[in-house]
Amino acid sequence: MTTIVEFEAGAPHGAAPSPALTTKGLTKRFRGGQVAVDAVDLSVPRGSVYGFLGPNGSGKTTTIRMLLGLVAPTDGEYTMPPLAGVGALVEGPAFYPYLSGEANLHRLDAADPTASGRTARARVGQALDRVGLSAAAGKRFRNYSLGMRQRLAIAAALLGPRELLVLDEPTNGLDPQGTREVRTLVKEIAQEGTTVFVSSHLLAEVEQMCTHAGIMRTGKLVAQGTIASLSGGRAARIRIETPDVADAARVLGALGLADVRAGGDVTAELGGHAPESVNAALVGEGVAVRGLSVVRPSLEDVFVGLTGEGFDVDG
Repeated sequence: MTTIVEFEAGAPHGAAPSPALTTKGLTKRFRGGQVAVDAVDLSVPRGSVYGFLGPNGSGKTTTIRMLLGLVAPTDGEYTMPPLAGVGALVEGPAFYPYLSGEANLHRLDAADPTASGRTARARVGQALDRVGLSAAAGKRFRNYSLGMRQRLAIAAALLGPRELLVLDEPTNGLDPQGTREVRTLVKEIAQEGTTVFVSSHLLAEVEQMCTHAGIMRTGKLVAQGTIASLSGGRAARIRIETPDVADAARVLGALGLADVRAGGDVTAELGGHAPESVNAALVGEGVAVRGLSVVRPSLEDVFVGLTGEGFDVDG
């Protein structure tokens, strides 16, 4: 049975919107008995940017393939907008290198039997404008930077009106500039009302880009919730830089701080204590305080605490 740690979920602006995507017991078992996705229960709030986290091989892409109808689930169910209202970028963009960005989008648009040819030019122009590529519309794809290529792929996913945008590793292989471009674009798309479901193994990117996250490990969903609630699920620690290590540890213990650790610095769980009060107590006891900081848990800390594993943070 899958054990799920549920944190308080919430909307980006404090409301509680109905989910744009939910799964219940979603499972994929391959021939030979290998379970790639094990009874996953996702809840993606409408209007959110939901980071789907996990190391390579944790079941993220298989889950996405089931949601998009590319792979049949072995068990479970899911609820999401009709596929006509879903845009997707899975495993990188594929375009004709000798055609311009605009021409590539026109070819993709023409392949959509539900799209009207009379409004194709407006539709393609709007998609290019939405991702900031209007000025490069006539430029050949082979001359696009990696960031521009990813933005064009997102434009392709946005050729029609979308309730949900699914992006599988959208910053994979990008340089810092390209990563910033895609991150900014994802935030803008969400602000315009589209729910964005982003699969990634880069924790730092998810912390900067997403409002919510779900963490996968070996096919199981081990935690989900808002970024703030996930990070807030572990106690903040206070770190004291001092030459009087033993005395500082004694004072922190006397104040009732938990898990006091004395090494090069002295750290402890801050709990409900105010940092300034702790500092005053240390100084009052003659401890020379060279530095004091409050260290709040990152998403990486949460992942390691839940699973005992770490994975790529910086890419």
